[in-house]
Amino acid sequence: MASLSFLSCPALFLSLWVVVLLISPSHSLTPIKTTATKNDTASVVVNSNGTPPTSPPPPVVTSNGTPATSPPPVVVTPTNTTNSSSDGTTTSVSPSIEPSPSNFVPPPPTKRSRKIVIILASVLPVAMIAAFFILIRVRYIRKQRSKEKEGRGSNADHEEWENSLLQATNLPKSFTYQDLKSATDNFHKELGRGGFGSVFEGSLRDGTKVAVKRLDRSGQGKKEFLAEVKTIGSIHHISLVRLVGFCAEKSHKLLVYEYMSNGSLDKWIFNKNSESTLEWKIRKKIILNIAKGLAYLHEDCKMRIAHLDIKPQNILLDCKFDAKLSDFGLARLIDRDQSQVITQTRGTRGYMAPEWLSRKITEKVDVYSFGIVILEIICGRKNLDLSQPEEDDYLLLPIVKQKAEENQLTELVDKCTNMQQFIEEAVEMIRIAILCLHNDPTKRPSMSNVVKILEGVKTVEAVSDYGFLTYTVVEAPPKVVMVPSEPQSASILSGPR
Repeated sequence: MASLSFLSCPALFLSLWVVVLLISPSHSLTPIKTTATKNDTASVVVNSNGTPPTSPPPPVVTSNGTPATSPPPVVVTPTNTTNSSSDGTTTSVSPSIEPSPSNFVPPPPTKRSRKIVIILASVLPVAMIAAFFILIRVRYIRKQRSKEKEGRGSNADHEEWENSLLQATNLPKSFTYQDLKSATDNFHKELGRGGFGSVFEGSLRDGTKVAVKRLDRSGQGKKEFLAEVKTIGSIHHISLVRLVGFCAEKSHKLLVYEYMSNGSLDKWIFNKNSESTLEWKIRKKIILNIAKGLAYLHEDCKMRIAHLDIKPQNILLDCKFDAKLSDFGLARLIDRDQSQVITQTRGTRGYMAPEWLSRKITEKVDVYSFGIVILEIICGRKNLDLSQPEEDDYLLLPIVKQKAEENQLTELVDKCTNMQQFIEEAVEMIRIAILCLHNDPTKRPSMSNVVKILEGVKTVEAVSDYGFLTYTVVEAPPKVVMVPSEPQSASILSGPR
């Protein structure tokens, strides 16, 4: 509508200007020049010597008879002139009246001009209104055609998307949108919110409590939705959140998970409230659960599965504080015969391995992220924490490097009482994390070996040079999948994207 106003305003202004110009009595600027002829007489008051009276004072004229200053309305030649003819007769010429700019006399409007004004005043507004509605109609038709074109394209994309779902095997239960709307009491109780959707608490008909993740924008998150349904829907492990079902009905995209009563790990390790502080045994169990889940994804599935977004927000805790991995929207399948894959940069700032800069990755990027998570669990702070008072403390890894070189890793352990009682075990856990953080992915241990070290089957290799801990925050180029590193609100599905 703004564009229509832009088009109509100048034309309307022009038409009004024409009407005003025609109606105005001063539209004719043709001057009327009045001159005295031979037979005309002019009554001019003069003195006896033939000059104008002294009051008002006579105008100052030049030698050629033109005024030197602003002329009065009428300029009178000072004396009469007498012409003598050859036959001896004389002719007296009266003074002539010169026109001046103030002597423009507008003629009275004629009947024809009045008719033209009336016709224009009647026709122009009607024409402008008609043009206005024509422009509106044209704009409306263009919008409708554009919507139809977009609709055809989106329908084709949706059909392709649904076909890819149908081709997948071992999918979980499919729910209707109405089923999940009823299960969540019309999506009443929200547990968390993220970039791509929200999570709601629900209860199925048999009384099973679930968490329903709903994609709020149908045009976004389709790839993540497909990846999650295909990946976690076909695998089962005690350390992975179970996908109960999904809904892919028209524009509605929803995922149904088992309910995890203690929410995500981030609210337990970053919260300074003493009531929500985790004791050492629970932290140790959580680390072991995460390691087992990753070992299963990397080594026990038909194809290797790289999670690609390991962080505390994606680790959920059940009523017994057993940890489970969730949110497989960024997961990538890797063939057994592939040494590495080239993929679009994805993940969360602060947890991404250095090799993401080259985009050539393996499942070892998860090992690196796991090492970061261990440090955060033991130290009770985020690896990338911009809320720290000193800029040098924003990144945790340089601090770990310094304390390791000074043999003062005990200073990194969370200061809560229970952690200090098991400080030697906590320091040993930091050494395991350091092994996982090597900048060369080939020198990082496999997750199955990490599990053996955590269970006491293998010992931690000694590290003499900690130079590889020098850390640079991996920044992704534009238009890639990135997830904010700030902890989400406590949610059953770790603050879905």
